[in-house]
Amino acid sequence: MSQDFTVAYRTLSPAGLRERVRRAAEVLGHCTLCPRSCGVDRTSGQVGFCRTGDKPLIASWGPHLGEERPLVGHFGSGTIFFSHCNLGCLFCQNWSISHGGEGREVTFEKLAQIMLELQDSGCHNINFVTPTHQMPMILRSVALAAEKGLNVPLVYNCGGYESVEALRMLDGVVDIYMPDFKYADARTGLAYSNAEDYPQYVKTAIKEMHRQVGDLVMDRQGIALRGLLVRHLVLPGGLAGTEEVVRFLSEEVSPHTYVNIMNQYHPCYETFRHPPLDRRTTALEHRRAVEAALRAGLERIDGVTL
Repeated sequence: MSQDFTVAYRTLSPAGLRERVRRAAEVLGHCTLCPRSCGVDRTSGQVGFCRTGDKPLIASWGPHLGEERPLVGHFGSGTIFFSHCNLGCLFCQNWSISHGGEGREVTFEKLAQIMLELQDSGCHNINFVTPTHQMPMILRSVALAAEKGLNVPLVYNCGGYESVEALRMLDGVVDIYMPDFKYADARTGLAYSNAEDYPQYVKTAIKEMHRQVGDLVMDRQGIALRGLLVRHLVLPGGLAGTEEVVRFLSEEVSPHTYVNIMNQYHPCYETFRHPPLDRRTTALEHRRAVEAALRAGLERIDGVTL
């Protein structure tokens, strides 16, 4: 890590971080953590769409070498996979975790210990995968881990279906935002993720993320320190609306936005009953998506040398 770089949460006083924890925990009493705004009291055993209470629920953790290059570096990204999700994607590749609820409840202290163990193993960051519906629990555990020496960047690796009000509680805490931008069309969001308002919320969320952390900044070894990194999964038949996605990122966020246009889609979970999601994307479909990003003026496309 750069000698002159300080992770975001280290710039807050312990009291300031505890105040963020308090504010986030209050939301659980009438949950509006995501755009679904279920309004349930998760502190009394009620659950909404995400089927999650008020304790950390995690599926797995460990160094991950398959993430984007700026996150992986030499020793991996310290990923923690959280159970359940605030989206309902029919093609989720981690469906046993997000839909099936695979995982177990842990204490806040255990989650903090996991972060410290990942740091001690050499991971360049702590990568919270599907964190949206568990943000208050994550914040509380980050505060505990920071007291015990946590000092690597935090990655908020989310589906993009975010509440701006919740994101503002993370301002000055999260170093790297890595949202998906799944769809540009409301009907597609409804059909495949049960979220008709997905396009409007992902756009406002990405703008807020960029306001907080700016374009992606890396050290001399190409390891991410701070900033925005957007994932866009190319779907069969143009379902993802790539043209609008890349136009928005270039014109309304920044042409310097680091974007990974992913080509690893494969049919799984419930996709076999929903063509064209019942087939893989083709090399031509991916190439056309990358070409669309280049035409839009995006200058930092993962794996593409300009």
